[in-house]
Amino acid sequence: MDIVVAENLVKTFPSPDGTEKRAVDGLSFRVGQGQIYGLLGPNGAGKTTTLRMLSGLISPTSGAAILAGFDVATHPHEVKRVLGFLTANTGLYQRLSPRELIVYFAQLHGMDRQRAVSRAEALIDHLGLASFAHLRCGALSTGQKQRVNIARALVADPPILVMDEPTLGLDVLSNRLILDFITEQRDVGKTIILSTHYLDEAESMCDKIGLLHDGRLVAEGDIATLREQTGEERLTSIFLKLIDIETSAGVGSA
Repeated sequence: MDIVVAENLVKTFPSPDGTEKRAVDGLSFRVGQGQIYGLLGPNGAGKTTTLRMLSGLISPTSGAAILAGFDVATHPHEVKRVLGFLTANTGLYQRLSPRELIVYFAQLHGMDRQRAVSRAEALIDHLGLASFAHLRCGALSTGQKQRVNIARALVADPPILVMDEPTLGLDVLSNRLILDFITEQRDVGKTIILSTHYLDEAESMCDKIGLLHDGRLVAEGDIATLREQTGEERLTSIFLKLIDIETSAGVGSA
């Protein structure tokens, strides 16, 4: 069953010279339940724009995004109930503690105070936040903040997670925790859209990969299919061959 459907998504932005730049150009893909879909490509390929359209943060110029049967354009509130969104730079309320912040977002999702506190404590325990759950978010390390962001994204236990560069700038231990979390969520049946520049991570984790270049999908499939298609082993080499680029600058890890 397809849980996430992108149908011919197009997004244009005005350029300084008065023309329009097409950041996403007729993008279509589908993701089933319990799959990790890697949306990969160099800077400017259209990944973040696509994820923002899927999440309802921006509207497509044309095309449709459908999550768990709800069209993002016509049923935005329903989409918010089934979606958790995580990025590398999601802001936290600096003066709140992680515990206060999680309770606050739980209540935004309609939980009463008692249920919100119970959900917060469960996430604090599950994600290992207890040692800093009482500190202000402004005093936390980058890795600690990202773990709090995970709790925020999970507070309503959504069936779909959209993750834009979730491990960017993290140390080795925090990076490992995030990757383990992503795999764990897939294993319990959640559908995950993952964008990352770390192609070795995507190669080992993703059930299906879509390679973007200039806003268009240049190839799609599992890693075995992409290897057979190109004759290359590493995902970086596969991507470079598909877009006929001589240098790997800006594409990702080798």
